[in-house]
Amino acid sequence: MPDNKKRSDCPISSSLEVWGDKWSLLIVRDLMFAKQCTYGDFLKSAEKIATNILASRLQTLEENGIITKSDHPDSKAKVLYQLTQKGIDLLPLMVEINLWAEKYYDLPADRKASLNEVKKDKEGFIKKTARELKKSSY
Repeated sequence: MPDNKKRSDCPISSSLEVWGDKWSLLIVRDLMFAKQCTYGDFLKSAEKIATNILASRLQTLEENGIITKSDHPDSKAKVLYQLTQKGIDLLPLMVEINLWAEKYYDLPADRKASLNEVKKDKEGFIKKTARELKKSSY
């Protein structure tokens, strides 16, 4: 984000300007889980994002270097979105958000089981997942 658009020099505030809304984090979540997505894939998520909001968030994330888009190998009408290294670097934050949610909310059994595996070796999980994301993004 250009310095002239920041509200303050606070790193939390500056970061939230880029990815701090609900929809942007859900887009990042979907890309971390699926590794790459089309516009239509995002529309299918359980949260039911509106098309105008999706277009706006994708543009903001791309402008800020969190995601990149490329031609879809199977369709000229589709675009593939993927995380950049800057986006992949959000993985530890996403893990911590999940662990926080587990502590304060009722989660489905499969999600709890996944998080129990993460807690056994959080650092190892983050490194392995980041490697996988990096491989699929470049």
